[in-house]
Amino acid sequence: MALAGAGAAGVAGVAGGAGALAYAATHAQPSTDAATGAVPFYGEHQAGIVTPAQDRLHFVAFDVLTRDRERLADLLRQWTAAAARMTAGRDAGAIGAVNGIPQAPPDDTGEALGLPPSELTVTVGFGPGLFRDDAGRDRFGLAARRPPALADLPRFAGDALRPEISGGDLCIQACANDPQVAVHAIRNLARIGMGVVGVRWSQLGFGRTSSTSRGQSTPRNLFGFKDGTANLKAEDTGLLREQLWVQPGDGPDWMAGGSYLVTRKIRMTVETWDRSALAEQEAVIGRTKGVGAPIGRAGEFDEPDFDATGEDGQPLIPADSHVRLAHPDLNGGARLLRRGYNFVDGSDGLGRLDAGLFFMAYQRDPRRQFVPVQTRLSRDDAMNEYVRHVSSAVFACPPGVRDAGDFLGSGLFA
Repeated sequence: MALAGAGAAGVAGVAGGAGALAYAATHAQPSTDAATGAVPFYGEHQAGIVTPAQDRLHFVAFDVLTRDRERLADLLRQWTAAAARMTAGRDAGAIGAVNGIPQAPPDDTGEALGLPPSELTVTVGFGPGLFRDDAGRDRFGLAARRPPALADLPRFAGDALRPEISGGDLCIQACANDPQVAVHAIRNLARIGMGVVGVRWSQLGFGRTSSTSRGQSTPRNLFGFKDGTANLKAEDTGLLREQLWVQPGDGPDWMAGGSYLVTRKIRMTVETWDRSALAEQEAVIGRTKGVGAPIGRAGEFDEPDFDATGEDGQPLIPADSHVRLAHPDLNGGARLLRRGYNFVDGSDGLGRLDAGLFFMAYQRDPRRQFVPVQTRLSRDDAMNEYVRHVSSAVFACPPGVRDAGDFLGSGLFA
């Protein structure tokens, strides 16, 4: 689950051309407009990846219904235009919620009228099914452009995946500091896509479980522990180039500047966790619950000492602790940029909270980053006694939109 700081796969950075570097220098890290609360939409990379994590999430995965490639591309153009407007705090459509003729449906649903942008970001990704369907058919003439890194995830030990909440041809991640703004974005994008796409599954999230900027404090997950202390941060420019952003030469050119997203819905058996002793909880995590320091250390950001032993001669940080198994030093240096969220979907039929972590992690190549780390965790992590993975998906998130004449995924459809 928490993958407390995964690290990298020996994937050396590949320098881009001079033009690309010059563009990146001015567009790579858009910052929030303090006056309006709007995150710039245009840039080299999509917003919502290294953007300081907002407090709320609405995530949705779609199945593509149309067989018409141009209808699909046109939907992406419409989504791009609507996302640009909504992230600026405007209505989804050019007319708006209340300015159209009374005899026609509005082109915005209206529930965000009067609300600020709330740092809304909209991030779009493409699933493996967009390139070939389950029968292996090339649906839109895109199969040859599928990146090798967009490989189906393997089945990990202990997976209890539910197909109806896994996978998807397209995804949209909407994050904002106001839940109504995030829901408004997804609602309108789904409305625009009616007849072309259909919602496959969705997830609401709250209480970000990671910090993606050094200006943010480390949050806590529903186990009550600080989560994501060693996460990649927006300020780690060199590491982001090495570990997060797809580089020219990694695969098809249309993904350069993009990133791969892995999502996992992780049900936490919080009632069982709540009955375990504090010492046991800390041993499972490998950190103290109060400060969040690695066991045997004093500060949250102190490096773990995996060689330290106690009076009994046993490792202070247990061999099956989450922190040890997820650490970059034990995973070929693999690191991830995580921006997951807590979720509570009510209670199940036995009166237990249906709660946990909606894990989201961006990376340069899941085959070298998420997959080996999760393989190790799924086999040996002591936390497995308290969690169950019920949903899984992987998406290729293309680079950002350069200007109003561009659209999300334009390189794929060129």
